[in-house]
Amino acid sequence: MQKIKSLLCYFSSEEKLLWSLSATGIVISFCLFDKENFLTLAASLIGVTSLIFNAKGNPFGQILMIAFSALYGVISYTFSYYGEMITYLGMTAPMAVFALVSWLRNPYHGKKCEVKVNSLRKKESVLLCLLTAAVTAVFYYILCIFHTANILPSTVSVATSFLAAYLTLRRSPYFALAYAANDLVLIWLWILAAVSDISYLSVIICFVMFLANDLYGFFSWRKMQRRQGKNDS
Repeated sequence: MQKIKSLLCYFSSEEKLLWSLSATGIVISFCLFDKENFLTLAASLIGVTSLIFNAKGNPFGQILMIAFSALYGVISYTFSYYGEMITYLGMTAPMAVFALVSWLRNPYHGKKCEVKVNSLRKKESVLLCLLTAAVTAVFYYILCIFHTANILPSTVSVATSFLAAYLTLRRSPYFALAYAANDLVLIWLWILAAVSDISYLSVIICFVMFLANDLYGFFSWRKMQRRQGKNDS
């Protein structure tokens, strides 16, 4: 009971409201449009919970992201979105493991529940752009081999996912913006899927909620970066 009280005090009123509205929206959309794929419901709830922890710079969010990536990979396979499956199982999940290690090794002033925010140098930013282009090109040919549905948004999703995963690993506030960009791509991708199967509307709602949480995460990290910088100066 005490742990639950501590957890409730850990999040601000805005964060609790954001999570509550997100979870409620996901459950309602599931009841309206799906009602069968409980794996999708579980993945969505785990995913939105990971984002609220990530917004606080808490490594537990990365543990939840690993679980979400595994479940989302399975969901993507059911609609032949092999790009999403390969991206999340072969890149996002492993990168989340590395990010977890990085966040645990870089706590802010010894606080295990808050990571020390990092900033990329210009040279590393250029390197990131080159790596993203290379990874996207490689994945494009892989997706073509697997005859991936909706190849264009799937390829763009690879690029935004890699950016987000790398920036998360490097503890940059901009990882949340990269994930927000990825959310927009995924909304586009699953709208195309919903044309064939209306049950995928619940997945669209899921990523709309993710978008709101990722945008909040960016502003939360920027605020955290300013606070840490002020305290360390």
